[in-house]
Amino acid sequence: MGSSRLRPVPLGRAALAVLLFVGLAVLFGPARPAAAHAAVLGTVPQQQAVLGFSPTEVTITFSEPVALVAGRVQVLAPDGKRINDGDATVRDATLRIPIRVADRPLGTYLVSYRVISADSHPVAGSYTFSVGAASATPPEPAEETVRPDVRVAVPVTRYLGYAGLVLLVGPTLLLGLLWPRRLPRRGAVRLVRAGLLLVALGTLAGFWAQAPYTSGAGLLDVSGAELRQVLDSDFGLALAARLGILLLVAALLPPVLAGRAGRVRVGLLVALGLAGLATWPLAGHAAASPTPLASGIASVVHLAAMSVWLGGLVAMVGFPLRAAHPRVLAVILPVWSRWATIAVLWLVAGGVVQAMIEIGAPGALFGTGYGRLVLAKVALLALLLGAAGYARRLVRRRTTATPAKPADSGQTADGGQTADNGQPADSGEPANSGQTADNGELADSGQPADSTEPAVAGRRRLRRTVGLEVLVGLVVLGVSSVLVQTTPGRNAGIEAEIAASDTFAQTLSSPLYTLQFDIYPVQLGPNNTVHAYVYTPDGRPLPAVEWTLTAALPAQGVEPTDTPMLGVEPHHGAGAVNFPIPGDWELRFTVRLSEIDQATVRTVVRVR
Repeated sequence: MGSSRLRPVPLGRAALAVLLFVGLAVLFGPARPAAAHAAVLGTVPQQQAVLGFSPTEVTITFSEPVALVAGRVQVLAPDGKRINDGDATVRDATLRIPIRVADRPLGTYLVSYRVISADSHPVAGSYTFSVGAASATPPEPAEETVRPDVRVAVPVTRYLGYAGLVLLVGPTLLLGLLWPRRLPRRGAVRLVRAGLLLVALGTLAGFWAQAPYTSGAGLLDVSGAELRQVLDSDFGLALAARLGILLLVAALLPPVLAGRAGRVRVGLLVALGLAGLATWPLAGHAAASPTPLASGIASVVHLAAMSVWLGGLVAMVGFPLRAAHPRVLAVILPVWSRWATIAVLWLVAGGVVQAMIEIGAPGALFGTGYGRLVLAKVALLALLLGAAGYARRLVRRRTTATPAKPADSGQTADGGQTADNGQPADSGEPANSGQTADNGELADSGQPADSTEPAVAGRRRLRRTVGLEVLVGLVVLGVSSVLVQTTPGRNAGIEAEIAASDTFAQTLSSPLYTLQFDIYPVQLGPNNTVHAYVYTPDGRPLPAVEWTLTAALPAQGVEPTDTPMLGVEPHHGAGAVNFPIPGDWELRFTVRLSEIDQATVRTVVRVR
């Protein structure tokens, strides 16, 4: 294998390519969702309807267009499981929620939703319908939409997949292009096989965990219908494609790991590898990104660079830095150092583009959980880059201190030699002859002890530094595993704005009217402002003669207290409610439309 195959791209050219990549990707700026204030005009199935069949879709029609709040639209079956079959969608003023047939279909279903109006007011509500007959106890939406065991299992499956990528990609690259001829390959090959196994396990476990993650059930409470639902989803198809690609990669790898692969096989493996990497963004945030192409490309670049860099470090610290001849290290370390630098450039570029798309507004960087995780990852990467910079200086110092053999040994001055002949061809030395187990120095090199000690100390410092890089990299993988399960800042920003304002909003229905109301803020004390709006069932403003709001806390023995509300407009009333102690307060709105037409609607507001 000629030395030209090992000569890396100059760093200046690599940096220019990275800047060009970032500049082009920035052109795909994240879009903001549209929204408007709206009232519910109708639902299918209708509220409190009793059906003789199981529907496959629920639709809610508003008076004007609305925007979804991610993760806040669900349909619960009589057994309490979510039966959403894919993502809810909004087109104009119609919200559509695809659902599957429940495992136990007879009973009462609960539909709950939360959307955003044009003036940033949340519009939330719920209603029930039944199949066959109503349940004695309708399902109630749980505060924790994902069970604790599932909440832990999902990022763990992601971590297994990322760890598998690291062990699969980096060591394979070194074995194929930069492995010393006399250094045994067995350990590194085992790393690659472990990587294949971890990716497969992570994929299968992720497929299983997605079922309870979607339905709200426990990790072991999974039915065949739920697994079929996952398999039919885009997420399931991406994971199935990943497993298929993994099988093809496993079949093509052995000659590469042995250092005997031809160009056609290597090219096919690279193509399969890129296709396999693409399944991660297809099963993650990039699939729902406002710019899916840019987000997907950035994610693939980020994953590939991470796998090359961190995987190469794992293999390097595990084998060549332990057992390779010092002259061999003088050849391969500068080459690997330049490869790692280029990988870091692409790693940062892909991460920057991903962050710009997924965070959205700058305020979401500090104001959302997603943004704070990104900051934590950046801090860890800064530590990682510091260790990498120190390791690069040690490599340069070591290269200067341990010159390579002259040109007749087959090595090039810039370290651009293949792994196959990194060992002096005419040395006649066995793989580990004369080397100590812990530092790889020649015991019989003939050098005085005082000259070998600095070299031994330098190798140990390099091993410790690279080991630190590996440890920090594993922590970065853990943060990434949690990050991909966290609501992106571009969506979480909407919910954060609502949470920051302590606003509670809901839509309630009676036979006479539909009432929308919001309370701001929701806090202890008397200064909680209430605005209520009354509409006809078809969404037209409905004049009210009198408004009354009653608040009670039965669990704490607080008796109902009436609060008068003033009519600001014919269909709009306003007032203030007092929450003297925390708890689940029961609110009742009584609206009189005429001398004889009056109705009361109820809800519960949690005050902390």
